[in-house]
Amino acid sequence: MSAVVDRCELAPGLTIARALTGLWQIADMERDGRTIDLTATARAMAPYVDAGFTTFDMADHYGSAEVVSGIYRAQVAPGADVQLFTKWVPKPGPVSRADVRAAVERALERLQGRTIDLMQFHAWTFADPRWLDALFYLDELRAEGLIRHLGLTNFDTAHLRICLASGIPIVSNQVSFSLVDRRAAGQMAALCREHGVRILAYGTVQGGFLSDRWLGKPEPDWEHLDTWSQMKYGRFIRTAGGWEPFQRLLHALHGVATRHGVSIANVASRWVLEQPAVGGVIIGARLGASAHVDDNLRLFSFALTAQDTAEIEAATSAMAMIPGDCGDEYRRPPYLTASGDLSHHLEDFPSPYLVKDGVDGRRICLSGTSWETKYGYSRAVRHGNRILVSGTTASHGDRLIGGTDAAAQAHFVIDKIEGALRSLGARLDDVVRTRVFTSKLEHWEAIARAHGERFGAILPANTLVRAELVGEEFLVEIEAEAVVGGG
Repeated sequence: MSAVVDRCELAPGLTIARALTGLWQIADMERDGRTIDLTATARAMAPYVDAGFTTFDMADHYGSAEVVSGIYRAQVAPGADVQLFTKWVPKPGPVSRADVRAAVERALERLQGRTIDLMQFHAWTFADPRWLDALFYLDELRAEGLIRHLGLTNFDTAHLRICLASGIPIVSNQVSFSLVDRRAAGQMAALCREHGVRILAYGTVQGGFLSDRWLGKPEPDWEHLDTWSQMKYGRFIRTAGGWEPFQRLLHALHGVATRHGVSIANVASRWVLEQPAVGGVIIGARLGASAHVDDNLRLFSFALTAQDTAEIEAATSAMAMIPGDCGDEYRRPPYLTASGDLSHHLEDFPSPYLVKDGVDGRRICLSGTSWETKYGYSRAVRHGNRILVSGTTASHGDRLIGGTDAAAQAHFVIDKIEGALRSLGARLDDVVRTRVFTSKLEHWEAIARAHGERFGAILPANTLVRAELVGEEFLVEIEAEAVVGGG
């Protein structure tokens, strides 16, 4: 095979292979108490590295993936030029500097390295603002040298914007992106291009469904699939319209693949690779069980023509769009995960804010700002089924969140409102009225668009006015009223 793996500069001083080898399947290989030979599995990384696939993606919860990668780098091939990316997925709730340092040091120990090339952060919920604490602490460790670069995983566009506007140096966002799931091609790609952030795309072959193996095959028994990946991406396929339009897509890809002498999987990944802002695609590997090095190399042996693209787009046009923004599948219906509905998991999250009993049967929510203590008010008050949320600005501790980006501030304010509502047993869906105040009319449309993105399906009564806000740095203040149970 004469093809050479394309490379790109993900961030200053960090050049990667544009096809990353994903190690999530190590967790699947260790499922149900099974064990693997760690050293033998590490040796199975060598054919990938030798072929030019030097970049590996893993996480703290991918079974022994970090340990295997550390064995490869320290014992199998000391000094090899490899890039080892990992993720930290903390539980929601309070997080301290010590917690973050412990997580990073654990990853370094498992990876047997002095610095993490790319630490990618996942937040389960944005209604609890303590996810920002974790990122700010990670950035401190980046400045210290324990981390080279910071990335995100499964962040939506609004919260990537919040990070960037708040001065957190994010270089990448790892999200689902495929011919079945094209959400990242919209606002996410536009924001990434604007700020020089790269998309690292996973799910490009839909757990193996976008392959020659499934061409012309009957619909599988969705309740009895072989791997977690198939369980997950089977949900995507059904949400996008089901097996019939998926088969039409496979036939279109087969036609393109035949012209180029490559596989359906190659064409599916190539399409993603050629999308704006995409730095690389992540292709899973079952190290030691199967290797697809030669087939992965073919990804770099061709480029899509205008005819190819037209045929592919014609096939995808018959498929439904996956709803929402990137990462929504982990936070709201439809839950497109291997295990399905995560609502019970989300309901078990700790309350974002302190809740106390007030007078006359009231329940009060306190966000901890010094202003509440000094001036005698609550972030929100619940009386019966009615909840009133105070005017809320983009402050978190002693930090301004969102910088000079009015939309970023507005999104964070709505997060805080949602956090107060959740703390008092309600949801954003329960909001019946919002009042929006902006200090500068030039920002009204950006703020209104942010409001529309969050409340577009709820449609509360709303007022937006210009007002002098306390604090020149605050561009927007929002208050809300909610009725639990439709009142």
